Amino acid sequence: MGWLVAVAKFLVNEILSEPAYLIGIITAVGLIALRRTTGQIVGGAIKATLGFLLIGAGAGLVTGSLAPLGTMIQGATGAHGVIPTNEAIVGIAQDRFGSRVAWLMILGFVVSLLLARFTPLRYVFLTGHHMLFMATLLTVVLAGTGQSTFAVVAVGGVLLGIMLVAMPAFAHPWTKRVTGSNTVAIGHFGTAGYVVAGAAGKVVGKRSRSTEEMKLPEGLRFLRDSMVATALSMLLIYLVMAVVFLAKAGRELAFKAFAGAGGAPATDVGNYLMQSVMQGLRFGIAVAVILFGVRTILGELVPAFQGIAEKVVPGALPALDAPIVFPYAQNAVLIGFLASFTGGLVSLGLLTWIFNPAFGLALVLPGLVPHFFTGGAAGVYGNSTGGRRGAVVGAFLNGVLITFLPALLLKVLGAFGDQNTTFGDADFGWLGALIGNAGKAGGAPGLVIILLIGFAVLGAAIVMQKRVVETGWDPGAARDAALGRETAPGREAAPAGETTAGPASYPKIAPPAGAPAPPPPPR
Repeated sequence: MGWLVAVAKFLVNEILSEPAYLIGIITAVGLIALRRTTGQIVGGAIKATLGFLLIGAGAGLVTGSLAPLGTMIQGATGAHGVIPTNEAIVGIAQDRFGSRVAWLMILGFVVSLLLARFTPLRYVFLTGHHMLFMATLLTVVLAGTGQSTFAVVAVGGVLLGIMLVAMPAFAHPWTKRVTGSNTVAIGHFGTAGYVVAGAAGKVVGKRSRSTEEMKLPEGLRFLRDSMVATALSMLLIYLVMAVVFLAKAGRELAFKAFAGAGGAPATDVGNYLMQSVMQGLRFGIAVAVILFGVRTILGELVPAFQGIAEKVVPGALPALDAPIVFPYAQNAVLIGFLASFTGGLVSLGLLTWIFNPAFGLALVLPGLVPHFFTGGAAGVYGNSTGGRRGAVVGAFLNGVLITFLPALLLKVLGAFGDQNTTFGDADFGWLGALIGNAGKAGGAPGLVIILLIGFAVLGAAIVMQKRVVETGWDPGAARDAALGRETAPGREAAPAGETTAGPASYPKIAPPAGAPAPPPPPR
């Protein structure tokens, strides 16, 4: 029997406890269920494993490029500053919590399928990287409250399953307004921002014309490339903070800022500034590496999860990534991005002058990745109910949310609050802050309160589904009436002949007449 125990220990300690291997095994099981060929199963499992390893490699690059910036912010402002980047914090957390995250993610997906099967919330969440992000958040926060590994996985899995079916339901009246159909839902944990944007558009833009009736300068469209936008924003942030730090700390101290990141102290002002430029560009590369790792995993995981879901929950709506709404109002995407980023800058000013001194909240710098994706989607939602004013105001409020919520979240992340990065999208912030503070009750009472929060979210989502979604409420009906439209268009028509091919991993959904197919997710 000794050999059997040895084999069991080897499987647990060397394979199942290694998240990269576990992801590969999950992928292989899913592909087997889909009756793929042996070559496809082996290749898919290896690609998913390599993708997970790429996330870790990119996280190391992100950490290195953020270290000097943290030094500059600390020295220039006297406050701790962070840049929200989901991929970065997930990559950092995998070293300590990787196996728990993997098991929690599996359990959460199973719970979500059961809820989709036996409750009115018939949504199957197929945005795999956001499942991974939320699983990581729940693991970090629950483990930080001192709960056992079993409690972390069990309670976290239930919470994850609830979030996977609840959040698409909350956003669905506005999603139907955007797409003009009931064939797809939004599966992205920036949902709070999208609902706020849609509601704000209804309030401020009753007679405002659509963003799609205006022309934007072609010169700004390069910002739609997330890698370019991320690198450029970090480059500018680095340069500004480098100049401020140099002015406040002096040459001797400022020139040593890069030594802690493995670089050499600057030799003169020109060298100091160019090192700042290089670190900003390296951040863009690091995020690109992580994104490539995420895409590599998802290219194999999503088809496997989708195939299993179709067998378990026939007829459910697929909940897809935020870019699914981008083609319906492409000008609103860029306007939303810029408005959200502006909201982030204004919120940063409030944190600096009021909330950091008064309440000790960390400075949250506007990160282009969350502002581009959630801000762009918020612009589309705001435009659907409030035209141009709705897009601007809705996305601006999204920028405020994804600045203040991460600052509140940092209070419950424990040691991970010192990593110069955190989760960036709205739903991570409000849920993490709630369960983190509830968990301070400790032990069983803390778990009971956390579960009650989860069941409250589930109950609210079921009420939303039954009383709002299924009754056909249209949040933009008043605007249609004000503009003299006989029927609600639900979305802006795409230019004639314009199409965008979606990836093979997406379900083949027929969009409304004239609308382009879903774009590939850039995130």
